[in-house]
Amino acid sequence: MAETVEDRLKALGLTLPEAVAPVANYVPAMLAGSLLHVSGQLPMENGKPKLVGNLGDGVSVEDAAACARICALHVLAQVKATVGDLSKVKRVVKVVGFVASAPGFTDQPKVVNGASDLFVAALGEAGRHARSSVGVAMLPLGVPVEVEAIFEIA
Repeated sequence: MAETVEDRLKALGLTLPEAVAPVANYVPAMLAGSLLHVSGQLPMENGKPKLVGNLGDGVSVEDAAACARICALHVLAQVKATVGDLSKVKRVVKVVGFVASAPGFTDQPKVVNGASDLFVAALGEAGRHARSSVGVAMLPLGVPVEVEAIFEIA
């Protein structure tokens, strides 16, 4: 039997969380043809932000990268909730990471690597993707990072 995405996550000591319901007027994911657009996901644990604050003003790159990894798990949870099975993912097409950054902070790509590394670990070569890492002044609930992604679905 082939190894599944969830088997790979389990081997990493991770489990897929329940898909989080939207907190405003949007849908968590939208399938358009074979492309699944997943709305921005926050680093939530037990209904609360894992961490709050800005990079370059008290939040470390390592802690924020761990939050980006949590965001990526939530993205995968939305994929599963929308298409029913992660084996339907042909590839991750594009990832966008938003990083709450104090003026002068320039290591946004290192933070978003937390999400990128998770997608590759979970999906193998299909997890490699194009990406943008964007510094912003503030994110919802004060979290340090938010991740959205586009997937090609079989």
